[in-house]
Amino acid sequence: MAMELEAGDYGAFMEKFELLPPQSEQQLPLHGLTFAIKDIFDISGRVTGFGNPDWARTHAPAAATSPVVLATLAAGATSVGKTVMDEMAYSINGENAHYGTPTNPCAPDRVPGGSSSGSAVAVAAKLVDFALGTDTGGSVRVPAAYCGIFGLRPSHGLVSTENVTPMSQMFDTVGWFARDLSTFSRVSNVLLPLPADNTTKQPLQFTIPKDCFEILGSLKDQTYQILNASVTKRFGEAVDNRNLGEFVSNNVPTIGKFISDFSESEAPSVPALSVISYVMRCLQRSEFKANHAEWVKTVKPNLGPGIRERVYEAIISADGPMEDFHALKTEFKSALSALVKDDGILAIPTVPGSPPKLRMEAGALENFRARAFSLLSIAGLSGFCQLSIPLGVRDGVPVSVSLVARHGADRFLLSVAQELYGTLKEETKKAWSSSQSSL
Repeated sequence: MAMELEAGDYGAFMEKFELLPPQSEQQLPLHGLTFAIKDIFDISGRVTGFGNPDWARTHAPAAATSPVVLATLAAGATSVGKTVMDEMAYSINGENAHYGTPTNPCAPDRVPGGSSSGSAVAVAAKLVDFALGTDTGGSVRVPAAYCGIFGLRPSHGLVSTENVTPMSQMFDTVGWFARDLSTFSRVSNVLLPLPADNTTKQPLQFTIPKDCFEILGSLKDQTYQILNASVTKRFGEAVDNRNLGEFVSNNVPTIGKFISDFSESEAPSVPALSVISYVMRCLQRSEFKANHAEWVKTVKPNLGPGIRERVYEAIISADGPMEDFHALKTEFKSALSALVKDDGILAIPTVPGSPPKLRMEAGALENFRARAFSLLSIAGLSGFCQLSIPLGVRDGVPVSVSLVARHGADRFLLSVAQELYGTLKEETKKAWSSSQSSL
């Protein structure tokens, strides 16, 4: 059933319609909840737009519905429509030149984050209880951070991407958003597969790398101090503050082939993490080209500024030393697994600071993007799971942190977040009120 778009929808929706859950006499786990769907998921009989009018015009209605959408409906939730996304999922800003940029309810003068922009905005604006998105390079984690809500990038390959338009299959994941941890956990319990061992474990170690917060994160929001205090208070663990860049340099042999190109004077971030980001983006670009170059060359779609340049750069670029890229990817996953182990947590900033302002100057935006991908590629290249956690709004902008766990430890990650969140909020309030009184 189609519905009219309303002026109060914050520009989040492409189209409004209802998909109802099956009638059931038993209480289903998501009963009474509403959700929105990024316009990258197939819904039988509807065209998947992939954020671009020319894509929608040149593609037939979907023959089948995404298994994730079906599972969500089967669990009792009601969909209210499809949401705006960045064109071809090729941005973390959340701006769309054709359908408009959804308004960030948390900071209206700033971008909402992409590419799952509409889904994050629909949740943050309380238009739905939760929403589905996808995350290849950061497209759930970034809008979650910018809009002040929870957002999960699951372990790569854990949640089905069938009947989801591919961006880069090596990194594509299906994730979701919610405003509160209770709703988020209900959705996660439906969409995450049960592990063979379902016992709840305590984290045995916490790594909070100082360099990620000093060089990539904002200092004035005090997230580094808040995290260290919260973990010590809640778990009584000795926190490991080793520099992640140094660890990666010492434990990923192939990085030596690239590191000289990313000296500290040239790169805006930790050199080793800049290499990780570079390798991931090269691999992603190669797969994007394989997936979509023919369509771009044939249709010559109208693409918005920023997107156009990235798409055409991807389809004309040479692939580079793919053997080295794949070797580094394997080595990095192995090294990070050794660091985090089965029951450890890595805590990092989700993004390197406040959401960029709307229509930010291109040079400053590119600098921010480079620093952001240095953070986002940690979970991206390793395939690990990452949860972005909102701490609150400070000086008019949302502040978040992220917890990362090994591949397949998604439920462990959520249980740690549930245990830690109350303490995080307490320590945030204490730190922020203290700094205000000292101004």
